[in-house]
Amino acid sequence: MSFQRMESPLKTLRMSVNKDVLVRVKDGDAYVGRLIMTDPTMNVVMVNCEELSGDTNEPKAKYGTVLIRGSQILYIVVNYSGG
Repeated sequence: MSFQRMESPLKTLRMSVNKDVLVRVKDGDAYVGRLIMTDPTMNVVMVNCEELSGDTNEPKAKYGTVLIRGSQILYIVVNYSGG
């Protein structure tokens, strides 16, 4: 029997810098963009960011650079390609 070592979420997030991600926040909305920075409290900075509606995932707004506090994040999808 072989065991696979689990990566820590923070290590996985750090390895995801310069990749496209989807970040779902507690209010239900999501943000899609390129992850450029993260820190030990899971705050993330994204560029070319687009806000999606929580109900329909339709685009609500486009932003340049966005900071999302780690305490507001529900989950992050790495290598997000839309759809």
